Amino acid sequence: MEFLGVPLFDDDLYKLLVRFAINLIFLALVVGLSYNRHQKSRTFVFTFVLMNVTVFFICFTLKKLDLGLGMALGLFAIFAIIRYRTDAIRVKEMTYLFIVIGIAVINSLANKKTSYAELMATNCAIVAATYLMELVIRSEKVAKRDIIYDRVDLLKPEKRSELFADIEQRTGLTPLRIKTGKIDLLKPAVNITVHYQPDDSQ
Repeated sequence: MEFLGVPLFDDDLYKLLVRFAINLIFLALVVGLSYNRHQKSRTFVFTFVLMNVTVFFICFTLKKLDLGLGMALGLFAIFAIIRYRTDAIRVKEMTYLFIVIGIAVINSLANKKTSYAELMATNCAIVAATYLMELVIRSEKVAKRDIIYDRVDLLKPEKRSELFADIEQRTGLTPLRIKTGKIDLLKPAVNITVHYQPDDSQ
């Protein structure tokens, strides 16, 4: 059945619904499992979700058109130069933006030559890589705090363990390493920088 020469329904509707469901599942995993879990700010969640959904439908619609390589590359070039002039976007958020756009493009433009198993494997690889990189960055995250320390006598190399224990007891920070600065022998006092692994639960 057609209306003004355009079919009211075809089998591509089923493909659209299935691929959109797959897209939403892996979008939720990237945004929910990786981004929301490891970022304190959720400012860009709205952007990620809407950008992914919009790009998915744009690409799925353009899929029926005869796009040349130049047109496809031009489309990616437009995505690559997206900038929001109201706020500065960190490289990490820009990377997540590219990931959600990539997921939308992969799931919408896959053709009959791409099996659903390959499609699922590709999406799983992207989600796994994102999650693992967040874990690696989290494990290597180190904070630092500058303090004025009065136990100058503990700066001796042979008292290093006592220095670490005293700082942990008095500040609650578990030092990974300590860097000494200016020493005032008249007070006595010393400026030190304590490097420690932050507790995100605090």
